[in-house]
Amino acid sequence: MSLTIDAALAGAKTRLASQSESFGLYAQVLLAHILDKDRAWLLAHGDYALTDPQAADWDKAVNRVAAGEALPYVIGEWEFYGLKLKVTPDVLIPRPETELLVDIALAWLRANPTRRRAVDVGTGSGCIPVALAANIPDLQITATDISPAALAVANANVERYKLEDHIALKQTSLLEGLPGPFDLICSNLPYIPSERLPVLEVSKREPWLALDGGPDGLMLIRPFLQQAATALATGGLLLAEIDASLATAVIDLAKGHWPHAKIEVRNDLTGLPRLLVVEN
Repeated sequence: MSLTIDAALAGAKTRLASQSESFGLYAQVLLAHILDKDRAWLLAHGDYALTDPQAADWDKAVNRVAAGEALPYVIGEWEFYGLKLKVTPDVLIPRPETELLVDIALAWLRANPTRRRAVDVGTGSGCIPVALAANIPDLQITATDISPAALAVANANVERYKLEDHIALKQTSLLEGLPGPFDLICSNLPYIPSERLPVLEVSKREPWLALDGGPDGLMLIRPFLQQAATALATGGLLLAEIDASLATAVIDLAKGHWPHAKIEVRNDLTGLPRLLVVEN
């Protein structure tokens, strides 16, 4: 008997309910990917019968999500800032919180049209530089990561949006070996204190290398700010996503490097202090 869209989605409810309160949405996103359609099409074609290969792919994909694998890794891509980006278990899944960084960066770049030299430190999937370069056509941005596997994912996303002339990828630790100064420095480095990681759901699905901020969460942020102090151009902007618990400590560190700069931590959409902003 053929499996229809309505039956497939209904059957997935019990299988995915334990993984997320959004299991209905998860099922729709998953099936839309397998059928290469959008969710609106699914909802309008509930009687459509999956082919045997589609039904087999659907069953395998639902089993993977039901077993605890993150949905974006199963479908191999995720949306960030209106862009569909490749993701693998080698990189963090792009999150809406990071769109705050992109919003502020784009506003600053548009207000400063002569400032076009940028760097993204710990780029992962490349979501930040791709979003910036896709919106600022004359931007030149270097994206660094210590992980070759992460850079391979970032490269795929750069190529997907034909941004090779605007984004240069470099394997290095933080800002090491990069000739400054940069007008804009962005980062979303690992910032979760180590002792909190084992109890967080994200640590079961996403790479520890991209999450573990060391004993105090500042293991990489501390040297990053030290390097950025000499790499940030006069009149430049630094944006760094942080853990909400680190706001006071990060402000103190930044003030030590930029005693005369405007320094603040801005809240994300949930009201948590999320983004360090340094206006040099």
